[in-house]
Parts: sequence; structure tokens; C-alpha cells
Amino acid sequence: MASNILSSPALSFELVARCSTTRARASNLTLPHGLVRLPIFMPVATQASLKGITPQQLEETGCRLSLNNTYHLGLKPGQEVLDVVGGAHKFQGWSHNLLTDSGGQVRRRFQMVSLLKLAKITEEGVTFLSPHDGSPMLLTPEHSMSLQNSIGSDIMMQLDDVLVTTSPDKARMREAMERSVRWLDRCIAAHKNPSTQNLFCIIQGGLDLDMRRECCKAMLARDTPGIAIGGLSGGEAKDDYCRVVKTCTDMLPDLKPRYVMGIGYPEDLVVSVALGADMFDCVWPTRTARFGNAITKHGVLKIRSVQFASDFGPIEQGCGCMCCRTDGDGMGVTRAYVHHNASKETVSAHLLTIHNVWYQVNLMREMRESIIEDRFPAFIRRFFANLYEHKADYPSWAVNALRGVDVNLLE
Repeated sequence: MASNILSSPALSFELVARCSTTRARASNLTLPHGLVRLPIFMPVATQASLKGITPQQLEETGCRLSLNNTYHLGLKPGQEVLDVVGGAHKFQGWSHNLLTDSGGQVRRRFQMVSLLKLAKITEEGVTFLSPHDGSPMLLTPEHSMSLQNSIGSDIMMQLDDVLVTTSPDKARMREAMERSVRWLDRCIAAHKNPSTQNLFCIIQGGLDLDMRRECCKAMLARDTPGIAIGGLSGGEAKDDYCRVVKTCTDMLPDLKPRYVMGIGYPEDLVVSVALGADMFDCVWPTRTARFGNAITKHGVLKIRSVQFASDFGPIEQGCGCMCCRTDGDGMGVTRAYVHHNASKETVSAHLLTIHNVWYQVNLMREMRESIIEDRFPAFIRRFFANLYEHKADYPSWAVNALRGVDVNLLE
């Protein structure tokens, strides 16, 4: 019988269980700072802090792998400070695992919301204008690796050339895909700590499935410890998103972690796990908390709404987060309290952030348990039944994608 475990110098991957119907997997990913149970959602602590909660509160949610951004940490506190303190784990007081975005992804995200000007992309790298003082910063594959080595992240992402998937420029998309492969080679050559840090490649190619397959083959030939599917969550139709994820996971090896970058809506997570993906990250759960919104199994609650002014129930009944549970004393945070403070005090954003992160982490935990017990299709049906009152309201993209892995939501 073939082994279900594959090890590399700084990573061990064990395939624990497979869903007998879908492509979902449950795995154990062991990194330098401990065990991570997959599938997983990673909260985004862009500048070495998860807005609204402390590292200790993040730990209490069950999170064991969170994300920092290389570009931001390279600007501030800067590489010299990171070297002196001994890396980002010590800098932010986080004893568990960290993944760092290479810095390139921030370009696409900020371009989309016009927060950062991109000066130039060349074969050498990407030139940004600093949001702090307007000074230029050239981020090359070599510089990205150097910064991430100083950060000391357990998983480092290659610098890639990212284009929004909706770009109509096929020639530019191919250039970006091929350049990402060349930049991976440069990242591999520049990586100084392969025995303690893992470098993941990123598959590009937009919505062109043939281009994605071509990139998959090229990236797999480089044999990195893990593999990411990049360039999504850029405004593409969900049907197209699902086709790209399924096309890529169909080609990826069983014994390596599969990371779909920038994904965080609960429906997207459930469907993507069914399509064979393992790891996800997104700022949405924490960002929507700062707008006064709570994620629940029945959908997003807009707690600022007047209907919650005299609602003395918990944010979500049965939730195990530190805000919702009463620990037997009958005392817990109520919706009315969060509503009361939502527009004037930061405490509501703080409480909702804890709740939302716990919800996301727990959603992945429940999916994992259902995969191990081989009842994941039933979990999917219950998840959508909780979220939508009528089957006629189920999003067609989810119905179509799940039908492709033998789950019929409408029966």
C-alpha cells in the first residue's frame, strides 16, 4: 500500500482521510511551529496584527496558522528590526505557524481599490510607491525571499506576476504566467533557509484552463513542498472560479497541501474543499466585523440594524467562541450590547472579530470531522439548508460545481 505521508526538510504532510463522494481531504500538516489540521482557514494579520484581537485571543479560536504580508513588514518595521528581534513570531508574540504572502499579491489587491500606485513591472521585479512616504520600493524575487527569510515564516510564497482574472489581455496573461515560473526559479535559488522554511509555488493563468494546466506542469516540475492556486477572487464569475480550482486540483499530487489564495466566504470554502482544496485565507471575516457584521450558519447578521437593539440573545446560539458562550453563569455578550456599541466604540468590532474568526476556524474543523467520518455530502446539504430557506435560492454556481463532484443539492 502506498504511504499516506510525505516529508520534506521543514514540512510533513499526512493524508488522513478522503471523502468517498467528493474530492475533499482531511490532512495533517506539520510545520516548524506545530501541527496544522487541514482543511484550514487562515486569518490575515497583514501587518503582524489581526485587527481587533490579541495573539492570545487568536490562539483561543483554535487558529494555528495565520498570514502576514511581506511587503508591509518590509516597509515597517523593516528588515533590520525583524533581524534584530529574531523574526515575526517573536515580534508579534505568536508561537504558532505563519504564512507570508510574497508581497506581489498586495499589488493586485491594492490596485483594485486604488490604495497603492504601481510604478512598473519588469522582468527584474515590481516597483511600488510606499503608502507611507511615496518612496519607490523594488520587490524582486530575491528581495522577497530575503525579507521572508528575515520574517521567519513557516510557509513563504513565491513572488508572482499577478493579473486580475477578468483581464481581456491574453498575451499579458501568458506573460504573467510564464514570468511567474521564471520568478519561482529565482526564488528557489535565493531561498536561504530551506531546512526551516517552506517555499510554495503559485499557479497562474487566469481563467484559461489550458494555460492553468501548462502552469501546473511547470510548477510541479520544481517540486516545492506545497502548491497554491493564485490570481482568483478578482471579480470572476463563481462558475469560472470553480472550473479553475477543479482543473488545478485534478493535476496536483495527493501528498502536498493545496492552497487557494484570497478565499473566505463560507459558501466558497465549502465548495472549494469539495473540489479538493485544503487551505484558504481572506480579510473578509475580520473586515466585515469592523462594519458591524456577524457571520453565522444562517448568514451574515448586520448587528447595527435597529432590530438588534433589544435582542438579548448571544451573537449566535450554540457558538463556542468566547463572546457567545456563557460558561454556565448565564453571562455572555448579547446582540443588544454589540448593537449599542457598534457605531461608537471599538469593543463591538473587537467582539465580532473574535466571533467571526472562531466561526471560520470552526467551519473548517466541522468539515474536517465530517470528511474523516465520511459524511461530508450530508454536511454540505445541511450547510446550504441552514443558509438558504428554499432550495430554489441556492446559488447556481454552487449547485453546478457540487454536481460535478457527485453531490446533488437539489434532490
